[in-house]
Amino acid sequence: MKRASGVLMHVSSLWGEFSEGAFSKSAKEWIDFLSDCKFSYWQVLPFCLPDEYNSPYKSYSAFSVNPNFIDIEKLYDKELITRSELKDAIQRNPHACEFEKLNRDRLKLLKKASSRFLETKKLDEFYKNHPQTERFCEFMALKEANGGLEWTQWTNNKPSKDSLHAWRFIEYIAITQWLEIKEYANKRGVKIIGDVPIYVALDSADVWANPEEFQLDERLRPTNVAGVPPDYFSEDGQLWGNPLYDWEKMKKNGYCWWRERMSFMCELFDGVRIDHFRGLESYFSIPATEKTARNGKWVKGPGMSLIDAFKDICKDKLIIAEDLGEITPEVERLVLDSTYPGMRVLQFGLLGEDNSMHLPHNYPNNCVAYTGTHDNNTLLGYVWELDEAKRRHFLDYFGYESTNWDNCYDTVIRSMLASHAGLVIFPVQDLLKYGRDTRLNTPGSCDDNWSFRITKEQFEKIDRDKLRRWNDIYSRN
Repeated sequence: MKRASGVLMHVSSLWGEFSEGAFSKSAKEWIDFLSDCKFSYWQVLPFCLPDEYNSPYKSYSAFSVNPNFIDIEKLYDKELITRSELKDAIQRNPHACEFEKLNRDRLKLLKKASSRFLETKKLDEFYKNHPQTERFCEFMALKEANGGLEWTQWTNNKPSKDSLHAWRFIEYIAITQWLEIKEYANKRGVKIIGDVPIYVALDSADVWANPEEFQLDERLRPTNVAGVPPDYFSEDGQLWGNPLYDWEKMKKNGYCWWRERMSFMCELFDGVRIDHFRGLESYFSIPATEKTARNGKWVKGPGMSLIDAFKDICKDKLIIAEDLGEITPEVERLVLDSTYPGMRVLQFGLLGEDNSMHLPHNYPNNCVAYTGTHDNNTLLGYVWELDEAKRRHFLDYFGYESTNWDNCYDTVIRSMLASHAGLVIFPVQDLLKYGRDTRLNTPGSCDDNWSFRITKEQFEKIDRDKLRRWNDIYSRN
């Protein structure tokens, strides 16, 4: 890999005036910052419509884009919403995503805008090339027609014409606005890394439209569901509850659904991280009747046959294998055979192994190294919560001898940049030196996640000169 660096921050965390980050001028200002500091990559989380807990890792469709990311000021400029409607959408708290307000008001506003959008030929032309996204729009319109029930309980199979038009408008606007942002980033020398959650939700357009490709019984209920065994994050493991793929049936049709999914991802991004990559080698199968993940078992996955199916789709795109968790020799072999870079996470470097692969001196070139991911504590929170002996060992590792350990972050960041890792990525909280209260997600918890945002004032305090100089020194430009 060519040496490079980047920053992890979801679109939702961008500053702005309308309750959540968006595909707006703030996104372009953020891209200008990355380019100015000589960061080559911006990594984001999944763009799909999030679930009721605001998690983007469980969605109504893998082919959707979150409507809340739409820049509503552009809708005002096109006279699709009024000045009064724009004013009513102004946030009260700039420091966190206002999910309650968004859930109450945003879809209503976008539906009003859709009623004023008369260029239906543009929609028809767009959906000729996005059939899976159109199925999602139909799914959402039908869900509304059935009072919000899960699709297995639907009795009405005729969506409202207005609702279907609204969803077709919403997804068209969201995707086209994003592609404008991506084009701007690429012109500034910044590539975008997206995120592919390995599983989809039962109540999704993906399962509704393709039930035969999942492990379902005759009542269309999952026989087994996804999760992971007990680990660093949870002593009971994680019971995700997603339906599992019927890999044998998928293989027979050449993994058509997965190929369409990766094609969509490659349209939106310059590269992607495949979340829970180890599930492609063997996946953890939990009986649907279980209450925890303790009684699951590992079952062989599709392996290289699926990865081979990606090759003509992804071509030279950067594909990152999220190879964290319980890693076996078989998983290591699959990562090696795929040629995809794996992941290294600094915070996992002190979990008991004397010579952990997550410590910078062990990073190979073909890896993407992080101080932490969206599921980790911030670097400050992590160091703060270490016991005194582990903290001293951590600081000694980085050659930081001062007892004033709350100034160690520059040393850590420089050491990461100096490592052999081909790509090094920092969560934005670590560039800002923020603590645990800005953590984005705590796995296994449904509360107080995904809402972190930065303000314009906070963003402007980041030392660009220092970051630019370090990227130059360590040839990451």
